[in-house]
Amino acid sequence: MNKRILITGAAKRIGKEMALSFFKKGWDIVIHFNASKDEAESLADQMNAERFNSAMLVQANLDNTNEVEKLVAKIQSNNISIDALINNASTFYPTPIGTFSEENWDALMGSNLKAPLFLIQSFHKQLKKNKGFIINITDINVDKALVNHSIYLAAKSGLQTLTKALAKELAPHIRVNAIAPGAILEPPNTEWTSEQKNKIIDAVPLKRMGSEKDIVDAAIYLSEAEYVTGQILNIDGGKSL
Repeated sequence: MNKRILITGAAKRIGKEMALSFFKKGWDIVIHFNASKDEAESLADQMNAERFNSAMLVQANLDNTNEVEKLVAKIQSNNISIDALINNASTFYPTPIGTFSEENWDALMGSNLKAPLFLIQSFHKQLKKNKGFIINITDINVDKALVNHSIYLAAKSGLQTLTKALAKELAPHIRVNAIAPGAILEPPNTEWTSEQKNKIIDAVPLKRMGSEKDIVDAAIYLSEAEYVTGQILNIDGGKSL
């Protein structure tokens, strides 16, 4: 029986590329999505056509605790065992001081910190039994600061701390690591100008933007690195130096 990995936010962008890469390595995939139903269904159809019953869909808005619980219940009701978890889904938008609300706090903390923690709690017994691993996706700007994104950064900072704390708490049975991307993709529904891209690239020692493949390669490495836990792996072309 193939091992199974749950990847949140797996319908598009980096999540999709991670799902495809683990699928090609023989993993079965639980594809979580929120609003990207068509993309998620297309991805699942592609996988199931190649390998029968290799992909399962679960929909949930991870900003909402009740929907996180429903996601877990759906997986458990299908008697599916989880061997690995990648907390990739993220809500990202600016919250300048003086403009944000408690709703903004709940949304940004929900998908970026609370949902990953409660998913880990829900599946940790399965992951322990299966000697699995967890990969959280954080952000190099936790250490650099990003103007007008205080709530987002507080959530991602919490996720990094959670990564290290749970690496000790869940050892030796479960490895917990994180990937902190740098300049990889434009934010959703955003298109950078050439001037903006050049400014970003100028700050990167390797003088290029990253790609989905750079993050996927890091995830594959962490999935196979059996003597690595509690680490935050910066994938940023050296920008954090």
